[in-house]
Amino acid sequence: MLKMTNLGKTYITDSVKTEALRPFDLSISQGEFVAVTGPSGSGKTTFLNITGLLENYSSGQYVLDGQDITSLSDKARSKIRNEKIGFIFQSFNLIPELNLYDNIDMPLRYRSFSSKERDSRIMQVLEQVGLAGRKNHYPHQLSGGQQQRVAIARALAGTPSFLLADEPTGNLDSQMAAGIMSLLKDIHQQGTSIIMVTHDPNQAAQAQRVIEVRDGVLRDARPIKVAAEAAIA
Repeated sequence: MLKMTNLGKTYITDSVKTEALRPFDLSISQGEFVAVTGPSGSGKTTFLNITGLLENYSSGQYVLDGQDITSLSDKARSKIRNEKIGFIFQSFNLIPELNLYDNIDMPLRYRSFSSKERDSRIMQVLEQVGLAGRKNHYPHQLSGGQQQRVAIARALAGTPSFLLADEPTGNLDSQMAAGIMSLLKDIHQQGTSIIMVTHDPNQAAQAQRVIEVRDGVLRDARPIKVAAEAAIA
C-alpha cells in the first residue's frame, strides 16, 4: 500500500541546514495497524505530514497504492489525499455551524458522488460509529468522545486506502480514549489500514507494529511482539 525508499526531509533557512528526517526505507502493507511513536521534536510530525501528502520530502521516493508521488503536482496530490487518505485529528476539526450529517458530507462534495451515494455513505458510517440517531445534532451538543467518533466517520466515508490518526485520543479522558481505541480496532478488523501517531505506549501496544521516530531517524519498525521479547531479553 505504502512504500518509502531512501526518503528524507531537510529544512534550509538562513544557511542553517536541519535534517528533520534522515533517509529511511519503510513499507506498510494493506490491512496493517501501525503505531508511530517518539518524543516531541523527533521528526514524528514531519513523517506524519509527508505520509498524508501535506508536506513535500527532500529526497527519495514515496509510492502510494502503486503510484509514485514524487513528481506529482500539488493539484494531483490534493486529489490523491482526498480520495485515498482519511484524516483523524486530535482536535476533531469539526465545523461548529454544521450538523453531523453535513460535517461528514462536506469532503464528499469534492468527489463525484451523487447525492444518493453520499447519503448512503454518511448513514453507513454514522451507524458504524454508533451515532446514526444524532445526524442532526451539532458538535457542541456532543461529548469529546462523540465528536471524535464523528471525525472518524468523516474519515471513513470516502473509503480511503488508510486512516492517518494524529493523537486521536489526545483531548479525551481515559474512558473516552478507551472507547475510541476500541472503535479503531474494530475498524481495523473490518479491513481498514490505520497509521496512528501516539505518545501513549499502552495505545501503541494495541497496534500490530510500532515505528519509533527519534532525532529524525526511524529507530524501530518491528512487530510489537518481537520488540517486547527483545526488551525482556
